Amino acid sequence: MQRAANINPSMLAWAREAAGLSAEQAAGSVGLSTSRRSTAVDKLLAFESGELRPTRGQLMRFADAYHRPPTIFYLASAPASPHRGEDFRTLSGPPPNPRQAALLDALLRTTRVRQSMVKAVLEDDEDVAKPKFEGKLSLDDAVPVAVEKLRDAIGVPGGDWRRRLTFDEAFKYLRTRLERAGAFVLLAGDLGSHHTAISERVFRGFALVDPVAPFVVINSQDANTARSFTLLHEIAHVCLGITGVSADPPSGTSSRAHDRIEFFCNDVASEFLLPSAAISSTRRIEQLDDARQFVSQVATSWRVSEAMVAYRLWRADRVERSVYRSLHAFYASRWQAEKDRNRAQMAAREGGPSYYTVRRHQLGDAILSFTRHHLQTEELSHTKAARILGVKPGNVARLLDDANSYTGEV
Repeated sequence: MQRAANINPSMLAWAREAAGLSAEQAAGSVGLSTSRRSTAVDKLLAFESGELRPTRGQLMRFADAYHRPPTIFYLASAPASPHRGEDFRTLSGPPPNPRQAALLDALLRTTRVRQSMVKAVLEDDEDVAKPKFEGKLSLDDAVPVAVEKLRDAIGVPGGDWRRRLTFDEAFKYLRTRLERAGAFVLLAGDLGSHHTAISERVFRGFALVDPVAPFVVINSQDANTARSFTLLHEIAHVCLGITGVSADPPSGTSSRAHDRIEFFCNDVASEFLLPSAAISSTRRIEQLDDARQFVSQVATSWRVSEAMVAYRLWRADRVERSVYRSLHAFYASRWQAEKDRNRAQMAAREGGPSYYTVRRHQLGDAILSFTRHHLQTEELSHTKAARILGVKPGNVARLLDDANSYTGEV
């Protein structure tokens, strides 16, 4: 067996810890086994101390388990931590475990790599018009003014178009409009398997601002009913020119500039989907049960999530903050129970959409069309195309086979 020479053993330990894995978890992930002479954990620690050298195959398994390129193990010291941009997450309850935080960082890294590869090609393409998102919005804009500017930027009319569509249709419509305007919108809630799923409590979406190739990522683990709101929230970040990671709408008040940005994006997204006029005549609701009933009626009528309606009522001072917090906790608990039921049903169900169908949906038409076009013009190799699409080179052609796509018309 050929051993990997010249690696830095300390980088094996650093990469494992950065991935949020214990020695026991990592030993299982890379397939180390216990023998009469040593346990799997003992073998792992021997690799990390330099007492043993891994084979090339084992080094590749370490790279896969820790979501790092193999070259990381040859560095003299650990690289700087990745920059998330502004971290707008305001989670209630205990903080996410280190493993979830590490998975989010890995997802951000892979998305930035995709973005940089896409940008490099687009910058050399003189026929591609640059998107006009950055600077479109200002924090000094009144929310109704910002909504009209956003509608103009992505070509979405006013009116009650949202009420004629299902949640999935509305998200698809908005996504198509944004992609036609120059953004890349991805659905991603893991790193390729359910073992690396990232909870929506860790992030609901993030925006990577760029004048040529802005990327928006929506957590696919989140409820379908929440995706349109998250998408609009993140594109508001892009229009402000502020990269960041977001979670639930904050339930408190703050004068910090950081929180002002997040409230602004929340208010723009919610006004876009549910105009103030829809609740302006609503009397103040004191009782939790009354608020829950009213929220349900509005959500059903306007085809928006109940959590968003509750947020709008609180921001419009139609319910107390304590009522909003109770509503938010109720909807979050109900969604978790629904996720658990769906997970159990999926485990018992056979069949379903193919891998390629699911993957196309997650990637979106913009990045699929980009990759297909630039492969044909030979500006991309199959290897680079595979990295952009997140698949093996041998799967690129099948993934890019023409599939029926939504036209974006309502």
